[in-house]
Amino acid sequence: MAILVRRRVACSILSAFLCSSATARPASLPPLDAATVIQHIDAAVQARYDTVLAFTDIEHYTVFRGKDQTHPVAKMTVKDTYRRGTGKTYTVLSQSGSELVLRLGFKPLLENEKMINEPGNLPRSWFNSENYEMKPGLDGVEQINGRNCIVVAVAARRKAPNMIDGKIWVDEKDYSLAQIQGVASKSPSVFAGTTHMMRQYQQIEGFPMATYARAESDSLLFGRTVVTIDYSDYHLELDSHR
Repeated sequence: MAILVRRRVACSILSAFLCSSATARPASLPPLDAATVIQHIDAAVQARYDTVLAFTDIEHYTVFRGKDQTHPVAKMTVKDTYRRGTGKTYTVLSQSGSELVLRLGFKPLLENEKMINEPGNLPRSWFNSENYEMKPGLDGVEQINGRNCIVVAVAARRKAPNMIDGKIWVDEKDYSLAQIQGVASKSPSVFAGTTHMMRQYQQIEGFPMATYARAESDSLLFGRTVVTIDYSDYHLELDSHR
């Protein structure tokens, strides 16, 4: 039973954040309204999908249990290959630690990521107004890794382990994702506690790509589990006609 819960908790990750205090919006920029912000967010999400034909990156997965955040129980490094219209594939480069976590935690996690990124499923995971109710904060901006960002409260329009109720931060200039943070709108298991998720993004060749993700769950039966993902070494193929 414990392994089943670990597997389902791991599969809830899709899944980010270091905020400074809010600052006033520069007077040189035009005034914002909620509908316009949401429209620009939707357009930025669609533009990324339309322009990024393919990419590869290296992903480092680590699992911690209980209060120990120093000694992981399992680690895995994979090469992620994405192509629009096809989805994702993963190549395991290295792995170590608990065989049970590797087999019943990481393997289902990667299979779940592949399923989410299938062409027919991918749009259902986007951070846009079709999937989320959005309420932009228009009074000021927050600095996220040197970027002025608008904070947007989001609530998932359907319940799913890979969707959140929480906040997203979008760049004030191009409305691309800088950060997400919240709780899974649906628990991955009746035995698992609330899953807190976060993900950070950086602009790579003009588009937001994940650089760090973290998911934490805590249940009375199985205690605290933390899964982290570090992303690096991106190589993008872009549509030159856009």
